[in-house]
Amino acid sequence: MDNSKPNLITAESSRKAAKVFNFGTIVSVLIPFPLFIFWFGASMFVYAMYRHHPNSKVGKYTQRAAYYYYGLAGLLVPVLTFAPKEFLMNYWWALWGICIVLIVPLAVWEIMRSNKEEWHDVYFGGGIDNNVNVDVKKSVKNTNDKEGGNDK
Repeated sequence: MDNSKPNLITAESSRKAAKVFNFGTIVSVLIPFPLFIFWFGASMFVYAMYRHHPNSKVGKYTQRAAYYYYGLAGLLVPVLTFAPKEFLMNYWWALWGICIVLIVPLAVWEIMRSNKEEWHDVYFGGGIDNNVNVDVKKSVKNTNDKEGGNDK
């Protein structure tokens, strides 16, 4: 790889990356066993990867989604540890419903917010200092127009 040229992360790629944690959280809450447990492990990798994304907005959306998910997981630990067996056997569906009501609207709201956000291409590496994020607005023409693609 040539390190003298800056690398480009498109605005669309950043927008998609900002939603990954929220989508994982929604799926893990809707299908709690075994996905909630698996997502707990996988979410740490996703958080580490996207929290330090060159586009700082991606990191902010990922951090907020992590607050919601890890807050719920932290709440479930004492509830499931100290709840009587009869409570879990008779009211597991109520606990699951509460988790859905708490998390899904927040995650959907964050996804909708990221869709409304104005995103920009981000260049990093090469002659650009990696410690400083540089947002560069997209050019007026779509990159597909140069290749004879569709007009937007």
